[in-house]
Amino acid sequence: MARTELDPTFVTTALELPGYRIARNLGIVRGIVVRSRSVIGSIGAGLQTLFGGNITLYTQLCERARQDAFDLMLRHAAEHGANAIVSMRYDANEVAAGVTEVLAYGTAVVVEPLR
Repeated sequence: MARTELDPTFVTTALELPGYRIARNLGIVRGIVVRSRSVIGSIGAGLQTLFGGNITLYTQLCERARQDAFDLMLRHAAEHGANAIVSMRYDANEVAAGVTEVLAYGTAVVVEPLR
């Protein structure tokens, strides 16, 4: 039976998880989200650009998209029976004007504590 949750602390961008050995490699897992800016958000962000600095509306949109993609990747890994993800990465591409794809991906693995 596949797991329903994967602990986010068992996700790393490294090739290994310190204190654990990789017992099984289950392959690549991913989470993908496609988001667009709203008209209101674009106007608000446009106003923020006039004053310079951090454009918080876009920052919040990007953070939400990355978190959603990350959560989908965790779910995908858990469905395959993984208890960890190594070599995790993000990628983002604009698929149309104002529409961005965010991809979270990595290698789903089963890890065991070192003895």
